[in-house]
Amino acid sequence: MRVRPLAIAGAWEITPVLHGDSRGLFTEAFKADLLSEMIGHRFDLAQVNLSVSAAGVLRGIHFADVPPGQAKYVTCPSGAILDVIVDIRVGSPTFGQYDTVLLDDVDRRAVYLSEGLGHGFCALADGSTVTYLCSTGYDPSAEHGINPLDPALGIDWPTTARDGTPLTYSLSDKDTAAPSLADAAASGLLPDHDDVAAYLRSLAGTP
Repeated sequence: MRVRPLAIAGAWEITPVLHGDSRGLFTEAFKADLLSEMIGHRFDLAQVNLSVSAAGVLRGIHFADVPPGQAKYVTCPSGAILDVIVDIRVGSPTFGQYDTVLLDDVDRRAVYLSEGLGHGFCALADGSTVTYLCSTGYDPSAEHGINPLDPALGIDWPTTARDGTPLTYSLSDKDTAAPSLADAAASGLLPDHDDVAAYLRSLAGTP
């Protein structure tokens, strides 16, 4: 596997080695030892989520209270998505910035994002299937969102599907009603950069 840090600290792109022949393909989609070395602590798998989306579906930008937060290891075993990681940690040098990775059933990359980061994606093909390995279980009282179309975020969402057809965005009612980044910050919803860093150090067992 090849690992590439993203522009947002605490997020990485993981590219597996694909072994294919006339029978099909095999790859190592997840390696706990590699991930632990990468993030500096053990990744405790608490829940696996799966979503299936039509082309143009936007999901996110989602995040959880820290602690404990929710780290995610995201793959797209079928179809294609543009995966987006947003730095929502108040006080971070890259606060409000984002990075993207194409996840699909060709290169079979994965994305890891640590606790305290925002996550979303746009489906680029009908039936795009996304799996999320999560460090904590779902807690509706601690889960929040930011509107993915917030102009202040300025996310350059794709306008065409994988087959070249124009995309029409589709959001859930919850994501449509989600606050802007500024409103979320003003209401105290967003995690603090220093608090997140201290929590991650505690996971690693360092002062």
